[in-house]
Amino acid sequence: MAITLVNPSGLVEVGAYHQVSIASGSKLVFVAGQVAWDAEGSAIGADDLAAQVEQCYLNVGTALAAAGASFDDVAKLNVHVVDWTPDMMPQLMEGITRAATKLGVTAAPPATLLGVAALDVPEHLVEIEATAVLD
Repeated sequence: MAITLVNPSGLVEVGAYHQVSIASGSKLVFVAGQVAWDAEGSAIGADDLAAQVEQCYLNVGTALAAAGASFDDVAKLNVHVVDWTPDMMPQLMEGITRAATKLGVTAAPPATLLGVAALDVPEHLVEIEATAVLD
């Protein structure tokens, strides 16, 4: 596997992700920010952050699979949430947990969570992009 996830001593251990990923592969996969659309372009989870996060992760999983990758190959995630406040964390984690269960994954790559004013259309509450590395 091209990715090794690490929580170095001296950095706080966060359950939702690892602090560092070490990539040793040679093929990079960049997944565009995925939003809560199904395959037909219909919006999923209006006003439901957990449902939208779940759909975003499932879409990232689909995109990774198209490149011969999986979440085990993800070196970095960027998560953009509209009008983010810390009290939204349980909804975010619920969506991640539901998607991880459906995808059968446990990897927790380094992630950056950014609050944003808006995304591409008003109904989107979250957008998730991924970078993966393959051997």
